[in-house]
Amino acid sequence: MFARFHCQREGLRFPFYLYPMLTYSQAFYDLKNKLQPLYDEREALAIAHEVMFWITELDKYSRLMEKDTLFTETQQDEYEAALEKLNKGVPFQYVTGRAWFMGREYFVNNSVLIPRPETEELVQWIISDGRGKAGLKILDIGTGSGCIPISLALEIPASLVDACDISAGALAVAEKNTDNLGAGVQFGQLDFLNSAERNKQGSYDVIVSNPPYIPSADATGMHTNVKDHEPSIALFVPNEDALVFYKAIADFGKEHLDINGYIYCELDAAHAFECKALFEEEGYKNVEIRKDMNDNWRMLKAGKLIG
Repeated sequence: MFARFHCQREGLRFPFYLYPMLTYSQAFYDLKNKLQPLYDEREALAIAHEVMFWITELDKYSRLMEKDTLFTETQQDEYEAALEKLNKGVPFQYVTGRAWFMGREYFVNNSVLIPRPETEELVQWIISDGRGKAGLKILDIGTGSGCIPISLALEIPASLVDACDISAGALAVAEKNTDNLGAGVQFGQLDFLNSAERNKQGSYDVIVSNPPYIPSADATGMHTNVKDHEPSIALFVPNEDALVFYKAIADFGKEHLDINGYIYCELDAAHAFECKALFEEEGYKNVEIRKDMNDNWRMLKAGKLIG
């Protein structure tokens, strides 16, 4: 069979068949090979599996059993549209509209950062500390897809979870995710760098954030699928003030972190020790930083101020 496209001529639509319909196996290897100019072989392999799973709704073992099955016309159309976007560097999560975080499926688009495995480690740290502490009041700053507060709401019993973001587009995504997953997180729009706005918020037992922390000058060394497609407002900070969000979070915690409460942040490994020093200088106690799975200093925990 051949893939169909339509040609408009004198008001009529004609189906033409120029491209051979692919089997599941052919499509997988074609996709993997065409992605390798942009990604290394391991990444191309992983992306090809994810895209094929999205198109066929079959995992790789089931596809192997049906490797000679031809695409339907709809599947072929989806494949070709996906390939065009992927070849432009669009992340596969934006192509499929989904990403996974702590075993749950999230809707994503280019209004939000794609959830990362390293962030799961930060969330797991909070969950471990929060076991047995029912009813915690939690705030997530710069929520994006909502993966952090939703995970906390679902994993910590009877927690009351709020989250904020400056982006209306991000909040629409996060609200869709909390509805889909039944988490009950409350979202609000907030420019957290505006001290007057942030000081209207209540008090919390846990404040968590994965804020923007990449100096703008570092964008040149980043992969095109990140710097050209993920939202820059969620990634970059001014070169002259890489810690701008951490300063705001530390200041916020002085009045809005309850006694025995903690702040948790994801970090830029290049500024991890500066962040630790910042929170210590602001009077926080038991300030701790941890390495992630890749042996990078990427997480911070800081306790309520002394006195």
